[in-house]
Amino acid sequence: MSFTGKYELQHQENFEPFMRALGLPEDQIQKGKDLKSVSEIVQDGKKFTVTVTTGSKVMKNQFTIGEESEIELLNGEKVKAVVQMEGNNKLVTQVKGMTSVTELNGDTITYTMTMGDLTLKRVSKRI
Repeated sequence: MSFTGKYELQHQENFEPFMRALGLPEDQIQKGKDLKSVSEIVQDGKKFTVTVTTGSKVMKNQFTIGEESEIELLNGEKVKAVVQMEGNNKLVTQVKGMTSVTELNGDTITYTMTMGDLTLKRVSKRI
């Protein structure tokens, strides 16, 4: 199953409390919570390029499954992480005490990030 495509955010859960826990300033949280977000994923075998455009902010991550890569987090912090693939439709990584899971089902991508007992869930549809 190929992740390649453009996906538009349909809805999200726990955005504000999760961003606060990441240390984002309140004004940025309020600006970002209602912005349209489009993710473009290009998959070439085990290599991925993920570009997320939210308003005027563009975040681009490139990684290869099973290899350490530098990943930019939602708060702009850059960290080293290893992304693994589970089955043929799920990308999983652990970073800074958080677990990130990106799961593709048909035309829907569900992105879940868990930190302690707090979970951010974002659901996007292919456009």
